[in-house]
Amino acid sequence: MLSMARLATLALLLFTAFAQAQIAASNKISDVRGTKHNLSAAADGSATPSGGTVPVRAVKATSETQVCVFCHTPHEATSGIVAPLWNRQLSGATYTPYTSSSLEADAAQLAAAPGGSSKLCLSCHDGTMAIDKVNVLNGIKNATIAMTGTSGGKMPISPGAGTGFTRNLGTDLSNDHPISFTYDSTLAGRDGELRSPDGVLVGNRVRGATPPKLPLENNQVQCSTCHDPHLRDKTASNGNAKFLRMNRFQVAQPAGAIFNSASDIICLACHDKAGASWAFSAHANSQVATQRYTPAAAQLREFPSSLDTPANANPPVWQVGCLNCHDTHSVQDSRRLLREGTNTKTGGSAALEEACYQCHAPFGSSAVTYAPLSANAIPDIKTDFGLATHMPIAAATEVHDIGGVFNDGPRADCSKITGKCGIDMLESRTKLGEGNLTNRHAECSDCHNPHRVVKFRDFRGNSSSGNITGTPDAAGTHPHTDNAMNHTNIASGVLRGSWGVEPTYGGGVGASFQSLPTGFRVVRGDPGTSSSAAVTETFVTREYQICLKCHSDYGYSDNNLPQTDGGTGFGNRPTLGTPGTPPNTNGVTMYTNQAKEFQAPIAHAGETVGVAGGGAAAAFEGAGKVNHRSWHPVMNATGRTTTIRGMSGGNPWLAPWNNQVGSNTMYCSDCHGSSVISTTSVVPDNGDNGNPWGPHGSTNDFILKGAWTDTGGGNASLLCFKCHAKANYTSGNDTGRKTGFYDRSSGKGNLHNYHVDRMGKELRCTWCHVAVPHGWKNKGLLVNLNDLGPEVGKTAGTAAPTGAYTNGPYYYKAVLRVTTFASSGAWAAGDCGGKDYMRGAMCGSPP
Repeated sequence: MLSMARLATLALLLFTAFAQAQIAASNKISDVRGTKHNLSAAADGSATPSGGTVPVRAVKATSETQVCVFCHTPHEATSGIVAPLWNRQLSGATYTPYTSSSLEADAAQLAAAPGGSSKLCLSCHDGTMAIDKVNVLNGIKNATIAMTGTSGGKMPISPGAGTGFTRNLGTDLSNDHPISFTYDSTLAGRDGELRSPDGVLVGNRVRGATPPKLPLENNQVQCSTCHDPHLRDKTASNGNAKFLRMNRFQVAQPAGAIFNSASDIICLACHDKAGASWAFSAHANSQVATQRYTPAAAQLREFPSSLDTPANANPPVWQVGCLNCHDTHSVQDSRRLLREGTNTKTGGSAALEEACYQCHAPFGSSAVTYAPLSANAIPDIKTDFGLATHMPIAAATEVHDIGGVFNDGPRADCSKITGKCGIDMLESRTKLGEGNLTNRHAECSDCHNPHRVVKFRDFRGNSSSGNITGTPDAAGTHPHTDNAMNHTNIASGVLRGSWGVEPTYGGGVGASFQSLPTGFRVVRGDPGTSSSAAVTETFVTREYQICLKCHSDYGYSDNNLPQTDGGTGFGNRPTLGTPGTPPNTNGVTMYTNQAKEFQAPIAHAGETVGVAGGGAAAAFEGAGKVNHRSWHPVMNATGRTTTIRGMSGGNPWLAPWNNQVGSNTMYCSDCHGSSVISTTSVVPDNGDNGNPWGPHGSTNDFILKGAWTDTGGGNASLLCFKCHAKANYTSGNDTGRKTGFYDRSSGKGNLHNYHVDRMGKELRCTWCHVAVPHGWKNKGLLVNLNDLGPEVGKTAGTAAPTGAYTNGPYYYKAVLRVTTFASSGAWAAGDCGGKDYMRGAMCGSPP
């Protein structure tokens, strides 16, 4: 619980925030005397003719009182440039321009940048030219003006240069907003989330016409498109206005669609970000992103701060908008202008996650103030990624890179002309690891599109209607309560607008556990106002679609061979290791193909008799046999109701799984995610406002919510018992007809209970069930040591050696040998080799 001191501090911060001046609509005026571009010796704080005051400046002249002379002169101006009587020489430096694999602008123009009037700005701001040197001063050519605060006469290093938030531009512009490229309707069409210049909001100046609010220069974006070096903002509560022509911050809740110059942040004048999808995303919605920056974090980023003089209100996340994550002049080596997007504050290596960690960090180290365990708590993702087992997010060199030019088939044809892959954050299969396992990685935007995530349980928004406006839900994660509910696998709001894959399977042998998918259909894009959750949609509608782009042969090569050579050769799938689960845990050394495992063939749904093609030997499936494939219902329901399972005395599941048995579905993140203390639930500790949902990290192997490593029924934290009621499997007393493993004739009742009673010990799940229980070739996820097959490099029907059998990933200390698969709820000793076998080889001394 929060201490009273913390609550008091939070209350004081909130009260203080509303007592101080808030962000308001900018009120720009051309008054260079009232800006830091006034380099004259005028006294700080003195009045300007326009009613402003000269700001406090670190760089200024010691005696020169002229203001305009530092940039302009009526005589002896630099020739050969289109400039307003420029009184300075231009830099001859060689620049490194901005590049990005997701940028559709003309590559040749970007490579030739900077050009046009942007060179004027860089004659001071690249740090190579002395700011105290001008062409002419009072009739004297090549004059030097005595100044204070410079660095050898040049632009000084900013006090914030090492913070990760501000820096000198220098000559390396690779982390500065691109300039000197053509911005027209063609570029807007190729990008997919840019507005076409209309000549009113964005466009070229035309003689005799009202100039556009953001002027292009011969159809090109230049520094002067966004900045006017003479402007100051009369609205002092907005803090440093950065000479921007329009609002630096969001003034009112964005509406999307048509740009509102009075209230929208300047970025949205060009970047429409799919209109309402950004406007009502969790990062821009005024009903969601209410957390305010701490005073120190706001000041560091040059946002309004209560540490300002006079004090301003620390801004909420929704008003900071784009600038929460991006900075047009970002830290060196960051990609896509990500604020603090490197592994150190001064650059070094791109690290996308660091931009997210600014806020998604423990209380006290987050840049924003929130009350832990409250409705405005921010998910602490950073802590989960620091746990013993976590996704490979912090690699030495960031491999992750969206966009580019590649063609991975329909809906993944990422040409620069028609692909629009950058806005959907697509990566190529090669980048994911196909053909090159060193490329395997995880980044926040592999699973989440930060411009589209919403705080609704369902990705379709309010009441699954396709409307993402209105009152948000309590969380953006999927609905899951520990009481009766209809549990589904429909993607949640935090997964809205991401991208993934839907496997495709062939008929006949395509249903076999031993067969790979025949292909994949890429799902991507903004759902817009669609209320459809059909798995056939072109956009993501299921969580597993996101997972499978990495955890299947879409994201890596798979020769469909076992991890150990049983006579057919070795598999080539990714291997376990740091920062994941150690190799040989439960006998597993290699990843499994989950598109293969989770397949839910309709012919194998229910309790089918006589179905073949599931991957078992002919002696155990087909005509007259009661065997079929089984799976946890991640991709589709099992069709196996309690009646079909022979459970007339109730069912063995805990809520919500005990509702709609056979027709409910589930998520990968129901089992994988942060460790859960509860022994009867998979809901993260402290619920919606506590530990985050999702497979970021865990103290358990395989990023599981409970224990699974070399453990059995005696472990109260066993993962299985967070969904399956423990007493039905570990008690020596008959709990009734509540599982499908029930005696058909001799009165032994629940055979789980019976075995516990006879053996005098609790059972190990993997004695009888597959060790990777995603999906399997036999019913009930049952192993059968009479039928080893291609999964271990053997011919189907091969019997295992006598005794317990371990051969990862599917067999771990397995002992079950089935002679006949019985109908659920009607098993007998003879189905498992008879009493003598069970008393001896099978159960005499189980591992």
